[in-house]
Amino acid sequence: MKEVIKSLSEFRNRPIAPLLLSILWLCAIAWVGFLWNLGNIGLVDETEPLFAEAARQMTVTGDWITPYFNGETRFDKPPLIYWLMAVAYRTLGVNEWAVRLPSALCAIGLTCLGFYTLSKEEGSSATRTVRDLTDVRKQEEVRWKPEEETENNNSQLKTPRLPIFFSTPWIGAALIALNPQTIAWGRTGVSDMLLVSCMCSALLAFFLGYTLEEQREKAEFSTVSASRFPNKWYLTFYVLIALAILAKGPVGIVVPALIVGSFGLYLGNFRQLWREMRPVSGILIILAIALPWYIFVILDNGQTYIDSFFGYHNFQRFTGVVNKHSAPWYFYFFVVLVGFAPWSIYLPVAIARTRFWQRSYWRRQPRSAQLSLFALFWFGCIFGFFTIAVTKLPSYVLPLIPAAAILVTLLWSDIIAGNEPENRRGNLEKKPNSLPRGLLVTYIFNVIFLLIVAGATFYSYNWLGDDPAMPNFPQAIQQSGLLIVGGAIWITTAVAIALLLWQRQQRWILVANFIGLVAFIIFGLTPAYKVVDINRQLPLRQLAQVAVQQKLPGEEFIMVGFWKPSLVFYSQEPVTYYRAVRRAIDYIKESKTPTSPSILLLGYPEKFVELGLQPNQYQVLDSRGAYQLARVPRTAFR
Repeated sequence: MKEVIKSLSEFRNRPIAPLLLSILWLCAIAWVGFLWNLGNIGLVDETEPLFAEAARQMTVTGDWITPYFNGETRFDKPPLIYWLMAVAYRTLGVNEWAVRLPSALCAIGLTCLGFYTLSKEEGSSATRTVRDLTDVRKQEEVRWKPEEETENNNSQLKTPRLPIFFSTPWIGAALIALNPQTIAWGRTGVSDMLLVSCMCSALLAFFLGYTLEEQREKAEFSTVSASRFPNKWYLTFYVLIALAILAKGPVGIVVPALIVGSFGLYLGNFRQLWREMRPVSGILIILAIALPWYIFVILDNGQTYIDSFFGYHNFQRFTGVVNKHSAPWYFYFFVVLVGFAPWSIYLPVAIARTRFWQRSYWRRQPRSAQLSLFALFWFGCIFGFFTIAVTKLPSYVLPLIPAAAILVTLLWSDIIAGNEPENRRGNLEKKPNSLPRGLLVTYIFNVIFLLIVAGATFYSYNWLGDDPAMPNFPQAIQQSGLLIVGGAIWITTAVAIALLLWQRQQRWILVANFIGLVAFIIFGLTPAYKVVDINRQLPLRQLAQVAVQQKLPGEEFIMVGFWKPSLVFYSQEPVTYYRAVRRAIDYIKESKTPTSPSILLLGYPEKFVELGLQPNQYQVLDSRGAYQLARVPRTAFR
């Protein structure tokens, strides 16, 4: 291992080596997190097929303004995700890869911009956000002792060059991309990752523009340029905000404005920010990009669209419970703990190390030193905003994950480099060869948390039997051995971290967490996706194809008891859904001008009994999983 690290360090000295290694690192993260097996499982009901089919119908009808699903308008989300999927369809064909590729590319783009931002932070001489920005930093670095100390205590200690994989941007890219929340939504064909990528990239662009203004001032340029437009990064910020609005609506501008505004007010430079960002120009840019579609869709659909999108899907989601998605006020504490695991363990210490209550300190710091403070406002505003909102879903706090990653990255950069702030060391005093109390408790909790996750993985067999669409899944997942593999990975990781802590090799704890997470993704999570797909979604795909082959001209396709939109996508036929059996019977009986004397009926076998059908009254065409498909004469309901 030492020889490998030494070789990497020597290779790093070559001018082109860090760039090539960094590109390979980003490619590896992108492949493991988002591209590997991206299209190898079917679309997951219920949300993913809604987006996929609405995009497909755009390509079929040529209507790029009003989204449709199953012959009805779908005003839930703006069109950007549908447009991107439609472009992917034209390029790759109508398949799962094309549905999910926009989300994967958005996650990769956000990871790369995060890498770039942190590389700028690392490269600046005044960018350590929780350290005094003086030459003391160079003196502090000698506190990292070489593994073999020289016998002469008076000799000057030299700081060993750390391997490139311990650099701030490498750590940051890994933490931004490789966490449960980002991996899940980066591999799902819905609009959430598109919104997150646009919104969070806009916030990163804002910070880059914010520091660029400082560089201009140091170069003796006017802080506020004579140009009518803001600097290139502020322009990028406005363009990305416009795209965020096209991705998910007003939240794309409300939340970033809240973050940037509160950040400026805290530092007391809000007026200066207002002048240098030139918001009038920015608003015109946003309106020019985002407004035309909203005008066209309102002209086409009028008050119906306004009431549905702005009223129901925005205002009511914030002020009331929509689709029974309610949760207690502390819901997002658990979402962040699990969704950002295992890195979430270090969030409390990372937040505390910003010393955000020392306003006077932060107001004295150069802009390039304020990244951790900005990330804290980013994290806190999103967490608070969606905690106040009445409707709660785990994906709502996905935009705070990159901010959490930046906070934890900067913490680990300090841990690895052995740096602590000169003027704030009072609360972190420690004896030689000992750890600060806060970090020691966090390391111990890291081990305990992983053991809890391992136990939950082993025991999860008992929690997986509540989905009637895959009644045999608990047995299938247990027989696959994946629960044992997953639990073993987390136990091994916990033991490795405990040993590293015992040996005072805390910098390698980050690596142990990373290896454990990647191993779980490759050997536990990805194979589990396949088992879920075989038991839950594959039967529906197979029956959809049977329905296409067996469907007679004019015959209606009805699903009773469930709403599975994947049937529409895979059959590319309209499907009539009725959850309530009584309503399905009334609908069939009241059909005055049926185009066919029979219907195709799909549902659980017991639903056929609830419909009052006898076995001799219908023809079973196929049975897959929990479902059966049958042809039923309409006369059977009279």
